[in-house]
Amino acid sequence: MSLSEEISVSSSQVKQEARSLGFHLCGIAAVDDQASSPTREHLEAWLALGYQADMAWMDNPQRFDIRACMPEVQSVICVALNYYTPHQRPQGSEYAKISRYGWGRDYHKVMHKKLKALTNWLSAQGEGILARYYADTGPVQDKVWAQRAGMGWIAKNANVITREYGSWVFLGEVLTNLPLTPDQPHTQHCGTCTRCLDACPTGAITKPFVVDANRCIAYHTIENRRQELPESLAPYLEGWVAGCDICQDVCPWNQRFAQETDVAEFQPYPWNVAPTLTELATLSDDEWNRRFPASALRRIKPEMLRRNAQANLKAAQASNQ
Repeated sequence: MSLSEEISVSSSQVKQEARSLGFHLCGIAAVDDQASSPTREHLEAWLALGYQADMAWMDNPQRFDIRACMPEVQSVICVALNYYTPHQRPQGSEYAKISRYGWGRDYHKVMHKKLKALTNWLSAQGEGILARYYADTGPVQDKVWAQRAGMGWIAKNANVITREYGSWVFLGEVLTNLPLTPDQPHTQHCGTCTRCLDACPTGAITKPFVVDANRCIAYHTIENRRQELPESLAPYLEGWVAGCDICQDVCPWNQRFAQETDVAEFQPYPWNVAPTLTELATLSDDEWNRRFPASALRRIKPEMLRRNAQANLKAAQASNQ
């Protein structure tokens, strides 16, 4: 007798539990060999171009096969949390810009708490059920699985766009050995639009669906650990010190369908919406620690934040001479 015959857990029950835990979207994808080939080819081609920059973890061979995370996996339960809030950054070159994802509480903490609850519920439905959750914690191609699970599609800027919330969503997964009924993969709906490509000041979106991290403002302000930012990047920072939302801000889907989140933890800490470049350029380590409690921005160490703010000020000074 198979596991599915012994235990009765339906996809609709899983989705109902996910919604009761506060997830805004939930979809299910089946694990099969046919689905991995095009994804592997795309990732291998991207890596061959060196577009991962210093993000060596992107070249983890486990990323090519979900079974490396769980050999018994038969289904991937994908979930999403809407994090959008309608706050707007003030106009003015004196202000530093922080990506919306980092305005409030660390999404890892919020997502992991809900994922753990969903995983525990699933495991409790019967003996022999395996379940393991991920949210930026393993070599799982979360965007690929989100599209396969019908939650949205991978856009030309490499973000996942959902019909309900645009691309302002955090993604997570629960891997299980249960053979759940899968959803239909989502279809592509970017059409002929090129607004994200046209708006990127550094040309980091080299062509639709391909992003070169070596040119990406978000990569350099978050992941680049070097003492100085590339001189070629500085003139295009436009105030960004932590991430970059340009390609999301111009997206028609985001402009039409973004809606305020009901997750209180994602409301911004007041000092994250309109800090000044000057204050961040001299921010002490103690003040950094006080300003960013339980924040995803803690990945950007204080010396990096100062570096990013100083690079913006230096670029502004150079342009005024």
